[in-house]
Amino acid sequence: MTTTEQAPAPATGPDGARPPAHRGLRRLLGALAGLVAAAVALGGAELVAALVGPASSPVVAVGDTVITFVPEPVKQFAISTFGENDKIALVVGTLVVVALYALLIGLLSLRSRRLGVAGIALFGVIGALAAATRPAGGLLDALPSVVGALVGIVALLLLVDPLTLPARAATPRTADEAVVDRLRDALSMADRKGSGMDRRRFFLTGGVALGAAAVTGGGGRLLQRRFDVSNARGDLSLPTPSSPAAALPPGADLAEQIEGLTPLFTPNRDFYRVDTAITVPQVRPADYRLELTGMFDAPRSYTLADLFGRDDVIERDVTLTCVSNEVGGQLAGTARWTGIPLGDFLRENGVSDRSDQLVCRSVDGMTIGAPTRSALEVEDAMIVFGMNGEPLPVEHGFPVRMLIPGLYGYVSACKWMTSIEATTYDAFDAYWVERDWAADGPIKLASRIDTPAPLRHFPAGRRAIAGVAWAQTRGISRVEVRVDDGEWQEARLAPAVDADLWRQWQLPFDFAPGSYQLTVRATAADGEVQTEERARPFPNGASGLHSIRVIAT
Repeated sequence: MTTTEQAPAPATGPDGARPPAHRGLRRLLGALAGLVAAAVALGGAELVAALVGPASSPVVAVGDTVITFVPEPVKQFAISTFGENDKIALVVGTLVVVALYALLIGLLSLRSRRLGVAGIALFGVIGALAAATRPAGGLLDALPSVVGALVGIVALLLLVDPLTLPARAATPRTADEAVVDRLRDALSMADRKGSGMDRRRFFLTGGVALGAAAVTGGGGRLLQRRFDVSNARGDLSLPTPSSPAAALPPGADLAEQIEGLTPLFTPNRDFYRVDTAITVPQVRPADYRLELTGMFDAPRSYTLADLFGRDDVIERDVTLTCVSNEVGGQLAGTARWTGIPLGDFLRENGVSDRSDQLVCRSVDGMTIGAPTRSALEVEDAMIVFGMNGEPLPVEHGFPVRMLIPGLYGYVSACKWMTSIEATTYDAFDAYWVERDWAADGPIKLASRIDTPAPLRHFPAGRRAIAGVAWAQTRGISRVEVRVDDGEWQEARLAPAVDADLWRQWQLPFDFAPGSYQLTVRATAADGEVQTEERARPFPNGASGLHSIRVIAT
């Protein structure tokens, strides 16, 4: 067949515009191009972060910045809502925001490649600034974000190119050529009038880009394991304490008899964790130094071997409590801690009597302001390097942290501690004080019902109402329980162990079928009775009585 004919026009509107379905598919693929480019950018950044350090990853760096600048009520909401999973929620939220941003960048790139390039460059700038300006950051920490942005830009341009083909002029074609064109159009979705698409090339490029993102991102995460100090920690053996913890009296742990009651000691794997570190700092024992600066007569530095080799190693049982703990919350736990006496250590180095604040710094730049007086006078205040018979877990401050019984962790329990500066409150505001938390943080008298569990059905009959109460440094002398609007009934206390430990309690009660409101209150050894006045954790800890509803059937 040799006759010629005008190639049939594609299906367009009266004004030559592309059909709606075509426009919709192009936008969808454009958005997908932005998402894939973001994945390539993050993958490349993770690979470079394996060379620089995990905290330089743009997701981590931006997440750390969000933690720093987010309002305190939002932080408290995150902790109360997600508990110890708050950092996971933050990372997931950051990735969701990045994904939405990437979709928008992909759509903008269909209109202007310059806008797409600028959008990814902005993402890189934000990540670089967040990494370089964090307390323990530097210029090198910006490198992963910069490299990630560059490879993301290249990926975006390669992905957008098949979606913005130049127009093909409608020239006379033979019938055979027209058939070939129609077949090509069907396969590639090419539109002769206006911009076109080569769908096959887009998916081929996208597949390669996704593969590259998976390899670089996954490889980067694997390579970052070289920073892990778990093996080095496992090779350490704790020194034998010259002053071991007091022996427990018989029957000290009622959890062995009462199902659902919190045990006297909290296993390391179950111990609560609240801090601002998205990635857990990794400090090699051989590299560790504890620097003493500021108002000391003899400022100096100590290695981990120096601390392990001292002859005043002690072992103490202490309950810790987070200031973010709500009434009846789980952000409290007890461990057997191994370390050296903080007060003796400070006096040995000539801490000045003009110092009223110790600014403790973590390897990640966190600052904790502890009262010098408490550090000197609280008997069991410690520089800690052991927890429940083993070196500190990495997530709980390995290799060294501070602990002052009777104070909330935000003013006493610096993890991954690398320096102590003797200074004053007038001279420096630590991290949490800058954010309007109280400068002093004495732990408030508290009690909690562990069993029966709230709103759970259980068989009617005789059953123990049980829980824990704490007033660190003072001890618990009395716990009472009220059922509905009845009289307060005194509970049985577990044998006393130490004033720094919480104390278990129980009240056997005969439950008839029905619903009951249970309330508990404690009395400290100094006579203070737990207040009914409710207060939220901010700015100096929660207060009020724990009350739950239970159902007997």
